[in-house]
Amino acid sequence: MKWAILILGILSNASASVLIKMAMMPPRRFPSLSDPGEALANWPFWLGLGLYGSAFLLYAAALARLPLNVAHPVLTAGAVATVALSSVLVLREPFHWTTGAGVCLVIAGVALITARVA
Repeated sequence: MKWAILILGILSNASASVLIKMAMMPPRRFPSLSDPGEALANWPFWLGLGLYGSAFLLYAAALARLPLNVAHPVLTAGAVATVALSSVLVLREPFHWTTGAGVCLVIAGVALITARVA
């Protein structure tokens, strides 16, 4: 259960990042009080903000079940890897071999950190 909570936190965090990026891409822009209608219509921004809140609550729940020195690296590295892949699949951003190598190294490092906890 503790790992499921952490995985949900990773997915929530990464989804929020992708949605916030979508919210800042034309024709949308950062919500402004000068045009409240446009601000309210920017649904990716508000959904992303809500998912960041969910990610925080899931992270707190994971901390109740896992050591900080495990939960934080797993959440952070998982979000980095998921965002890197999502940016390619959803946003069609470029994915260089160095990005792939970096993601693999981060995952390997986190696997070493968590090897004794699993």
